[in-house]
Amino acid sequence: MKLDDATLDRIAELARLDFSDPARRAAILKDMERVLSFVEQLNQVDTRGVEPLVFMTEEENVLREDVALPGVSKKDALRNAPVKDSDYFKVPRVVDKG
Repeated sequence: MKLDDATLDRIAELARLDFSDPARRAAILKDMERVLSFVEQLNQVDTRGVEPLVFMTEEENVLREDVALPGVSKKDALRNAPVKDSDYFKVPRVVDKG
């Protein structure tokens, strides 16, 4: 599948990525076209009669016990913050109001 510039620009906008460097843009475009080509191949596979997987393995309960441990204090968490406001991290806006 071929991606056009408008589609790549829209993907970059949604993902908050910068593809302004022409060399990087060309590389990303090539990689994304390879991924889409692979997905197109997967879509051609006949999966009729194949049971969907619920789990990837037959193993069960291989996780450790869930034990609550003390967390980081608010003071320690904010200590390394480049910008803070009272008890909160200050970060740049990433979602436009609209």
